Formats: sequence, structure tokens, C-alpha cells
Amino acid sequence: MQVAWLLLRLTNCHATRVWVKIKTLQPALELNMARWWPILSVLLLCSAAAQSQSDKLEGVDVEEVCADRPADEYFRLDTESDCREVYRCDSAGEDGSNRLAPIRCAGGLAFDVIRQLCDWKTNVKNCDVDQKPRKAKPILKTDEPICPDGKLSCGDGECLDKELFCNGKSDCKDESDENACSVDEDPNRAPECDPTQCALPDCFCSADGTRIPGGIEPQQVPQMITITFNGAVNVDNIDLYDDIFNGQRQNPNGCSIKGTFFVSHKYTNYSAVQDLHRRGHEISVFSLTHKDDPNYWSGGSYDDWLAEMAGSRLIVERFANITDGSIIGMRAPYLRVGGNKQFEMMADQFFVYDASITASLGRVPIWPYTLYFRMPHKCNGNAHNCPSRSHPVWEMVMNELDRRDDPTFDESLPGCHMVDSCSNVASGDQFARLLRHNFNRHYNSNRAPLGLHFHASWLKSKKEYRDELIKFIEEMLGRNDVFFVTNLQVIQWMQNPTELNSLRDFQEWKEKCDVKGQPYCSLPNACPLTTRELPGETLRLFTCMECPNNYPWILDPTGDGFSV
Repeated sequence: MQVAWLLLRLTNCHATRVWVKIKTLQPALELNMARWWPILSVLLLCSAAAQSQSDKLEGVDVEEVCADRPADEYFRLDTESDCREVYRCDSAGEDGSNRLAPIRCAGGLAFDVIRQLCDWKTNVKNCDVDQKPRKAKPILKTDEPICPDGKLSCGDGECLDKELFCNGKSDCKDESDENACSVDEDPNRAPECDPTQCALPDCFCSADGTRIPGGIEPQQVPQMITITFNGAVNVDNIDLYDDIFNGQRQNPNGCSIKGTFFVSHKYTNYSAVQDLHRRGHEISVFSLTHKDDPNYWSGGSYDDWLAEMAGSRLIVERFANITDGSIIGMRAPYLRVGGNKQFEMMADQFFVYDASITASLGRVPIWPYTLYFRMPHKCNGNAHNCPSRSHPVWEMVMNELDRRDDPTFDESLPGCHMVDSCSNVASGDQFARLLRHNFNRHYNSNRAPLGLHFHASWLKSKKEYRDELIKFIEEMLGRNDVFFVTNLQVIQWMQNPTELNSLRDFQEWKEKCDVKGQPYCSLPNACPLTTRELPGETLRLFTCMECPNNYPWILDPTGDGFSV
């Protein structure tokens, strides 16, 4: 039998070598060639595309293009060609040399070099820009000092006081003093954890974030689970919350299980929020406007964060009649942390904790920590705008969940912070496995609190999700060492670490243990309101309190009207 082999190297269509075996034995040659011709056509087209790509790169000095360029930055070679096509520098060439790896957005999309992503063509306004703007950096590390003590060098060599660097205001002529301000670069960054200077109840840190507070043995640590929800509380989800937190499911200390609700303002029914608070759940804030521009949050000023979070708290306190000062936590929309400005505002406004920073999936989960000292993990996501300075604020870190369907077999996948961002979970069975595997990861290591963070709409999208969550809760409550608690209750335990055999009398968890009484009102006011900040909209504000004059919004959070 005569056999022919065809080798095609596909550099653009597929990064591999493909061997195609063709039998040439007559008389079946014509039949076999007819069978293989469609495959060969595709392969030959891909080969032609690869040649076209090679032609485009002819004459390009790759080493010059890639000099001082981050490996994860995408750029255009010119602005005349298709806006869909960009490149990045890849050091996987022969002998470790650089090569240009192309990427092409799908049809109808274009690449935004500023945001470094593919988006609808109509949304991309920088097709005439070939690369992300380069910012001048200060000169912070030199063999010999180039500035007097207490001063640092700008990128152009100008010496300024160290305190002026990363203070949110450009002082260098080249503005370089504000361009190296990450957790690891900020010259005025918080120091690394020093256990001799950081003591409970006010401060907690550890080198890698995995240390158990109080030095308690893991077997004597309660496995705390926090169930949190983000967004408006209203008729779309009240039944879900009533189902999960029905008052009949009790922790081992005899108290009903509790959750934490990060409430956004628009469309929220404040009489329902008031009743959640009455029943012992924790109410926190998720912003006033929930603007859908993530950069608004990452780059927000002190005043932006003040108006959004302190304003949201003012609205909740007033219209849900929460007067006990218990709204002390917040979460940033889209988990877009606002850097030092956010945390400066939090300290000034007596917010106790933030719950927006995520920690990458690791072998051992991380305990919450205070920000007096440097974060014990990398700034993961969040537009890399984590706080670099020292702040008297707790961080209820969101440990990523391991979303592998079979962790003993499947290859590793990136973790997910919100349960509904675990995109591979598509059935109740998969959700059940996710819950139990991640419980075991925490329970069998350092028993750091397990956070289950939801948007209610995901749990309501399939009845089996709700059923599996309730089944998991009831299964866990069959043990004597698992507690469903609020974020504040986690902090209260960490401030006073108490072994399992003494938890029945742990006073901080006994508050609102037995909920008595009736809802404040059975028929709330449904106030139809407008505000000149949202022209053309009439919004209903449900509250047991008196209706305000206007719909509360960012410039008028009380709804009393604008001050002249």
C-alpha cells in the first residue's frame, strides 16, 4: 500500500503541526481525495493566513518593540490596519528570544488598548491609538542616594518630600509621584505584619494571612460560614430570604442562622430591610447609585466614596429606622476597590470593615485581617487598586472558591469570588459539589470563615440552586462545630477567640438570638417620588416611616430637598 503524508504547520489557525495521511492506492484514490479535500482546503487556508501574518511582521524589530513592555500588555503595530488585531510580547521564542503573539477579536468587536479588552466596535474610541499610554515613574531604587534624607526623586530627577508621593495629588512636574503607588511600590506603604505590635482585639495580622486568631488548635475553632447578598431588597427576593432564614434553622448555640445583606438603594423596600434587621441579620451598604461604570469606583475621590457609602447608610438608617449604629460594613460595586481614598473615608466615618477585596485561590484560605499592616496576599483583580497605606479598618477578605467539578481529577481552574461567577456551575448537583468541596477545604485546614456570596437572582434562576443551598445548610447544622453567622459576628469572634466548648455562652453571638415581636408595620407607605437628579423617573420608596419630599439620591440623601 502506498501512503503519502502531508505536513502543515499552522501558526495562525492552530499553534501545532498537523499530519494528514492520504492513501494513494488505486483505484480508491479519487474517492479518498474527495473525502480529504474539504479538510485540506481548511488547512491550506490556515497556512495562507499564517503566511499573511508573517508578511505583516516582516521588517518589525521585535526586540525594540518589546523593550520595557509588560508581557501582559496588548498593542497595535499600526493604526491603519484592522482595529480587531493586536499583539503582545512573548518570550517563548527560540533561545528565549521575544516573539509577537497575535490576538484577533471576534467579528463585530474591536480591541480597546486603554482597557485592554475586546468590546463592541461602537464602544471602542481609540482605534487610532497604538498602545496604552506610558506613565513616567519615580526613581525610587538607586545604588547611591540621589536625594537628601526624607526626599525622593521624581522621574525627571527632581527631589520632593517623601510624604508627597502617592498622596492622590501630582506634585512632580512629570506627575511620576502618583504612578508607583501599588501595595508593593508606595514609598509610604503600610509596614509588613509585626505580631509584637499588632494585638487583638484591635489589630490582627499574619505573614501569609493563614494564622488562626488566638493560636487555637483547628479542631477547637468553629467553622464559620457567612452567607451574603448584594443588591436591592424587594419583592423579587424577599421570599427567598424568608425561605433560607425561616427562623427554624438553628446554630449549635441555639440561635437562628444569620446572614449579611449589602443593600443598594434604588428599588429597595426599606420596610423589608427593617424587618431583616429586626430578625437579627446584618445590614451593610453596597452604594447609593450603583453606577455601572467600574472606573467610577476604582478612581473615585474621597468625596465620591463619602457620598455613595455614608449617603447610603444615612438613607438606610432613616427609612429602615435602624438607629442602633449597627451599619458598619460596606462592599464596593463590581468589587472595584477605591484604594486609599475609600479606606480614609471609612475610617473617618466609623465604618468597621470592607468586604470587597478578593484573595486568589490557594492551598490554605486566608483569615480576615486589619489594614494597620500590609495585606498578606497579592492584590487580586479589583483593578489592582487595593489600599497601600495603614488604615484602622478590618478587611473581610473574599477567599475565592474552587469551582472544579472533580477536584481530585480536573486540572486547576481560576477561582471565583461570587458563587454566581462560577460560570461552570450549571446544575444543582454541580452546586452541591461546589459547596461541600469548598467547605472541606476550609474545615480540614485552618477553618478560616467560608464566604458564600450571592446575587439573589442567581439563586432564584433555578429552584434546584435554592434547594441545594438549604440542603447544605441543614446538613452542616447537623454537626456541632459549624455556625452560620454575620460578618460582624466573625469579627467579634476574632477579637475574642473562643474554643468550641465555650461557644454556647459566647455573649457577642447571643445578641438577637431569640427574635421576638412583630414587623414594625404590615402595610408600608408606598411613596411615589421624583428627584431632579433623575429627570423623568418616578420611583416608589417603600418605608414604614413618613414619605420624604423627594426621592433620596446622591445630592439629597434625606429627600428633604436641596439646600440653597
